[in-house]
Amino acid sequence: MPDAKASGTGAAERPDPSIPRPEDESFRRELLTVLPHLRAFARGLSGRPDFADDLVQEAAIKAWTARDRYTAGTNMRAWTFAILRNHYLSELRKSKRQTDLDEGAVERMLVMEADQEGPLHLGDMETALQKLAPERREAVLLVGASGFSYEEAADIAGCPIGTMKSRVARARADLARMLNGEAELLEVGEHRSR
Repeated sequence: MPDAKASGTGAAERPDPSIPRPEDESFRRELLTVLPHLRAFARGLSGRPDFADDLVQEAAIKAWTARDRYTAGTNMRAWTFAILRNHYLSELRKSKRQTDLDEGAVERMLVMEADQEGPLHLGDMETALQKLAPERREAVLLVGASGFSYEEAADIAGCPIGTMKSRVARARADLARMLNGEAELLEVGEHRSR
């Protein structure tokens, strides 16, 4: 059977993917530099180190698979954060369809024990972050913890810049109240019913 070149069809074939190309090595190095940032973002979103590691692994695989669509010299962090975020949201939707939600368990998880005398620990911040509404947690992690501009964070989250600014401001206010012991319960239901 003659190949495409011999038959004169001129069909361009993609090189063998097992043979490394120079641009693949450059992409790999750049991807490796963003992995710690992706992991921090994933831990903040999910609140579970094991799930965060799975999210990062899947995001890295998806990024590698789509490396031909990445434009060298653009913002690799923003591109990979968007991939991770989209995968995280897909996993949430999938798990929501697979499990029944126990409202009583959710209420117990949202209660923060009053402990004004205890010192503030990093664990307190992590606990408070997990009590935020998901879109606020994502916003404050993108802007506050990951260092993205409001515009970059809005692009990653797929929302207007004003919405991103509002989410960050409200998340910071909620965190301040929780960490100062002013609120025992973040009233998620009240926020969502408005």
